[in-house]
Amino acid sequence: MVRLTKIYTRTGDAGTTGLGSGERRLKSDLRVESYGTVDELNSVLGVARLHADPATDALLSRIQNDLFDLGADLATPETDKPLPYERLAIVQSQVDWLEAEIDRLNADLQPLNSFVLPAGTPLSAHLHAARTVARRAERLMVDLARRDGEHVSEPALRYVNRLSDLLFVAARHANDGGRADVLWVPGKNR
Repeated sequence: MVRLTKIYTRTGDAGTTGLGSGERRLKSDLRVESYGTVDELNSVLGVARLHADPATDALLSRIQNDLFDLGADLATPETDKPLPYERLAIVQSQVDWLEAEIDRLNADLQPLNSFVLPAGTPLSAHLHAARTVARRAERLMVDLARRDGEHVSEPALRYVNRLSDLLFVAARHANDGGRADVLWVPGKNR
């Protein structure tokens, strides 16, 4: 259980922050940028939930909780030094759940004949915004994983990739099962 008794510590006043391993990094460090973007994604989903029906709200609530797991995974790089607690990491079953939800939501959608513009209902628009933040988080995580001395787990990379897919399908689902999608018309305004 996490217990926060004091919100400000002044330890970050010089531009550094502590990772879960105890190591200090610049707040502009790619690892910090990665889990900060996951946190941003979580906030965007919180706004989307304001427009969600109960079933979608439950789906997004579970994802928000998993995003804290992902943030903890990224904030605690794997190390040879033992930690005083069990390291939290994204696991394959979380990825599998996303895939099952994608399949469930996609089963009733209208087939696509064009690219979808990020519009439609308020819920759909917010889910599309969340999708783009998820893709940015993924790009940052991939960059981090390719750097010498850094590690990002395969399940974490798979999770964020599937999540953006799920958010796309959920956005279409929020547009009356895709019937109210706003489609791109190539060259329409030439």
